[in-house]
Amino acid sequence: MSGELRIAVADDESEMRDFFEKVLPRFGHQVVAVAENGAELVEHCRRVQPDLVITDIKMPELDGIEASCQICRDRPIPVILVSAYHDPALIARAEADHVQAYLVKPIGLADLQPAISIAVRRFAELQALQIECKDLRQALADRKLIEQAKGLLMKLTGIDETEAFRRLQDLAAERNQKLIDAAKSILAVEKALAPRK
Repeated sequence: MSGELRIAVADDESEMRDFFEKVLPRFGHQVVAVAENGAELVEHCRRVQPDLVITDIKMPELDGIEASCQICRDRPIPVILVSAYHDPALIARAEADHVQAYLVKPIGLADLQPAISIAVRRFAELQALQIECKDLRQALADRKLIEQAKGLLMKLTGIDETEAFRRLQDLAAERNQKLIDAAKSILAVEKALAPRK
């Protein structure tokens, strides 16, 4: 996410909503939703799917923290929280993955654009790390199955580990499969041939 962002804003004060609607386009962003409370914000975000949410915390019906949690359950996006209070309890509640910045009112022009840039960049980094972790977990799970298949080949045929791995590679190549799929097929055969308990 770089350049123009599609931003949803929420604040129960009309002056703040006006401020965001006037200022954000000056930075090259588009305000795609304006809400007076958290429930409205959630509804707008489900409809317009913004790139970023800037929301006040204390609002009627649903506060900004709970609203941002609901929004990010549907689709994770970066959130900047805004408050008139520098309240440690609020900050503690705001320390969720999707909350990337916290601004205290009154917000100056000099505060807003850097907060947006940092929030978007941090969110992108966090998303990349989560994907990397998921990939690593999958790689470890795959490795475990490949090792089990190799062990089974060694046990059934009396070959060594290097040869078992080579046979697994050959099987994958013959079937035009990934190594993990060949390993799963070997383990599936073992399961099918195992006596019922």
